[in-house]
Amino acid sequence: MPTVKVDWTKCSGDEVCIGVCPVEVFELQDLPEHPDSKKSVPIRSEECILCMACVASCPTEAIVVEEE
Repeated sequence: MPTVKVDWTKCSGDEVCIGVCPVEVFELQDLPEHPDSKKSVPIRSEECILCMACVASCPTEAIVVEEE
């Protein structure tokens, strides 16, 4: 099962990953520890098909996908 991680200190909340993910792994959420903007949260990591579209498209390089 893949592991999808987002570095919320880098994430700008621009929703690029949400738009490119074919299996809807990500959701934009308000996180109390990052009140400056909404952040992308991988709520369905188990659905990841390892296409790496999110990794390639993230303008701030905030996403890491690893195969376990």
